[in-house]
Amino acid sequence: QLQLVESGGGLVQAGGSLRLSCAASGSINRNNAMGWYRQAPGKQRELVAIVGTGDSATYADSVKGRFTISRDNLKNTVYLQMNSLKPEDTAVYYCWYYDRYNYINYWGRGTQVTVSS
Repeated sequence: QLQLVESGGGLVQAGGSLRLSCAASGSINRNNAMGWYRQAPGKQRELVAIVGTGDSATYADSVKGRFTISRDNLKNTVYLQMNSLKPEDTAVYYCWYYDRYNYINYWGRGTQVTVSS
């Protein structure tokens, strides 16, 4: 069973930066999508950024130009560099991996990001 473990969350002031990491316990297929979702209190979980086949990236409009997703297939790790953070970025950030060959979604347990104004 593949496990995803996030790290790098924390408390930061508005305008600051954080880098999230998500390490997979087993090998991952670079042709499968991997990325980040987030869920703020009282809101639904939403896509933040994902990276797919050929390292093509998709971002939520709210984070474009501020966040950058990248993956290291040798380390089975995906990263999210978050710059110019805003209070509305406050949420629990979840790592996600989709095994499209077996139709399985994998989720990490989440890491809290809090941006103070």
